[in-house]
Amino acid sequence: MFENMNADVMLKMKKYGYLSFWAIMVPLVPFSAYVGVESGTQDYWAWFMYVFIFGVIPVLDYLIGKDPTNPSEDVQVPTMSEERFYRVSAIAMGFVWIAVLFYAGHIFMTNDYGLLGKIGWIVSIGTVGGIIAINLGHELIHKDPKVENWMGGLLLSTVTYAGFKVEHVRGHHVHVSTPDDASSSRYNQSLYNFLPKAFVHNFINAWSLEKKYLERKGKKNISIYNELIWWYSISALFAVTFGLLWGWMGVVFFLGQSFFAALALEIINYIEHYGLHRRVNEKGRFERVTPAHSWNSNYLLTNLALFQLQRHSDHHAYAKRRYQVLRHYEESPQLPAGYATMYVLAMIPPLWKKVMNPRVEAYYEGELDQLFRESKRVNNIDRKSTRLNSSHTINLV
Repeated sequence: MFENMNADVMLKMKKYGYLSFWAIMVPLVPFSAYVGVESGTQDYWAWFMYVFIFGVIPVLDYLIGKDPTNPSEDVQVPTMSEERFYRVSAIAMGFVWIAVLFYAGHIFMTNDYGLLGKIGWIVSIGTVGGIIAINLGHELIHKDPKVENWMGGLLLSTVTYAGFKVEHVRGHHVHVSTPDDASSSRYNQSLYNFLPKAFVHNFINAWSLEKKYLERKGKKNISIYNELIWWYSISALFAVTFGLLWGWMGVVFFLGQSFFAALALEIINYIEHYGLHRRVNEKGRFERVTPAHSWNSNYLLTNLALFQLQRHSDHHAYAKRRYQVLRHYEESPQLPAGYATMYVLAMIPPLWKKVMNPRVEAYYEGELDQLFRESKRVNNIDRKSTRLNSSHTINLV
């Protein structure tokens, strides 16, 4: 739809497009809360946000098409990187999320939801939290200014996933696409094999990394210097506040939406690096991270929704680049659709493997033996014979 649009016009449209998308999406939260009340169908409408994100957005993504524009490195990138508008927008959206979270808690307690409606509301709000709180938190924890970095930590605290602040930056970005990274899914690994290992490893590794960091600084692990203690304490404060406002069910809502926000994050992690690996060089070390080690997706609508997280190849190659100047690399491995669509595919492992395994194999054409050997090395892959495609089968035992 926008393939022939002037680059300057496209960048101007995107500048306001990030907030415009959410200016449309956020009002859908109260819409879904009240639209079914009089008819008695509120239990079904409680699922509206979840269905909209993973049902309607994929269709719109396909209809709207891809983003054809990269900012020019010599002129636009330096200017756009310093524009305060983008920084203020991200922080402002963080406060919008906190307001939505408390509003959603109020709806959870005052709407006449049955069990189906309560679960649907938690899932819907948790998914929105995964997109706003964790996605924006991810953007901000990579930045050096304290106001941004701390806002990133606060957003992660609203979904009880503060460990991500430490593990993602010091763990995932160091070990991405290697067997040492639990956030990098392996070739032929199912989502349901990946998720429990990612949850457990990333939580434990965050505390381990923080402990080592403090030891290098000559500080005690259990002390005021451990930032994880601070962020998880803020999460506890949120839980207590919800409890004081709405009793134990308020705490259930807060923890429930936190879980589904974290779940959304880890499913996206599964998608972003599936089957990709860094080769071992002649010195026995992994090659440096490049745009080749992340799947890229350049669909415009979901890029606006996710503040260009889908241009993930550039993010991993240059982690401190701001979202507005992330570039699309056509030579990077390309997902066949936007994240919303791939999220749905990942939930159905046979369909996911049918779509993605041939793409992984094609990307590593000429070195499939290394790909298969890499799969065998990782003991957290499904240990069973799995059909790769209609022409051949490989045993991963």
